[in-house]
Amino acid sequence: MMQILDGLDSFLYYPILIIVLLAAGLFFSFRTRFVQLRMFAESIRVVSEKPAKENSVSSFQALMVSTASRVGTGNIIGVSTALCLGGPGAAFWMWVIALIGAASAFIESTLAQIFKRRDENGDSYGGPAYYIETALHNRGLALLFAVCLILTYAGGFNMLASYNLQSTFAIYSFYDPTSTPWIIGFVLAALVAWCVLGGGKRIVKATSLLVPIMGLLYVAVSLIVFFAHLNIIPDVFAMIFENAFDFKSIFGGIAGSCMMYGIKRGLYSNEAGVGSAPNAAAAADVSHPVKQGLVQVLSVFIDTLLLCTATALMCLCSGITPTKELAGAPYVQQAVSSVLGGFGPIFVTVAMVLFAFTTLLGNLFYVDNCLTFIHRKIPSKKFMVGFRLFCSFIVLIGATLPMAAAWDLADIMMAIMCMINLPACVALSNVAVKACKDYEKQKKAGKNPVFHAADVGLNPDDLDYWK
Repeated sequence: MMQILDGLDSFLYYPILIIVLLAAGLFFSFRTRFVQLRMFAESIRVVSEKPAKENSVSSFQALMVSTASRVGTGNIIGVSTALCLGGPGAAFWMWVIALIGAASAFIESTLAQIFKRRDENGDSYGGPAYYIETALHNRGLALLFAVCLILTYAGGFNMLASYNLQSTFAIYSFYDPTSTPWIIGFVLAALVAWCVLGGGKRIVKATSLLVPIMGLLYVAVSLIVFFAHLNIIPDVFAMIFENAFDFKSIFGGIAGSCMMYGIKRGLYSNEAGVGSAPNAAAAADVSHPVKQGLVQVLSVFIDTLLLCTATALMCLCSGITPTKELAGAPYVQQAVSSVLGGFGPIFVTVAMVLFAFTTLLGNLFYVDNCLTFIHRKIPSKKFMVGFRLFCSFIVLIGATLPMAAAWDLADIMMAIMCMINLPACVALSNVAVKACKDYEKQKKAGKNPVFHAADVGLNPDDLDYWK
């Protein structure tokens, strides 16, 4: 089974997904004139805007939900695994995939806002399944995407997050590989069940509180390790770039190269183009779709350029040599221990608990949205209770999986989502580009941009929310 998973994983990522990801990201970057860089300051400004309707999801809350899913175990375990198995150059390829992928995040989230729908309370919801059905008139493909998202986020990603969390306890003396994963998995599953049984609003509130706290604490500790080894920073960056451009080594075995690990772990971490974050973006109450497109650009940068970089530099500056045996939590724990001593492993464990927990909650927010799409309405309370309890059980099972199986399952499912979502975004990119131009035109006129479907060549009657 592991050979089959490894083979499928390698085939999907090289050559198929690496070409699709980079081609789509570059296409969107040039079409929007690199909106991810050009309008970066504007993306920071719009985050603080309040929703027009009281109790609606704000831009900041939508940012926190999407960041909760993006910022997770991949920022710690994923980066460590990439450095240990692919080499220090993997950090550079993570940066590349974030800078290019941010344009994909802008397009998919803007489209989700344009084609979102209104619920019975006047709030909005949407995502790739909705714009594929509405704009491309293909419910079959939209259903396939929705099913893939549910399998990916309720299954693959949540199993992986659960595994990554319990693996950080392996260094402690009380850890018993036959029983401890089950105990940790059970506790985590119970906490997730309590949160998700309260519905989407409880998920939004929990992530809005936890994500900023955990992110700031993690960066603070990373900076402590960074400045403690300030004298070797130039050597670290030289090592990253030297390894990243060692093309002889890369093309000698691309499946296990720093390039491939950087792209895989960067994509797993920031999810740009995967089609997940648009489900959160569509829930935000904004006056113009482009505002959420910009907010999701910021989310990608927070995830990869800030938090993944924090982990990479913290590990590489520590003086601990990355090896296959250290892949995962041990490398990060040893790196932090080099400065903070016995407190280091404890901090990494606490960070992993918070990162994994918010990832689990953010993922299930996306799943709820796709279940609504499949049922054409919000499923019955009885169904949702049963489904959420099943999702919690999946979290329990994930804690007991082998590491290689957990990563392969998550990678494969994510690849399938990308290959549905990105071609759909390319087909609809003209709508998002027109929306971006409309937004900039209104900003230059000194207005707070307000969206009108006719201004971007759409028939208002074809849209549900923006009629």
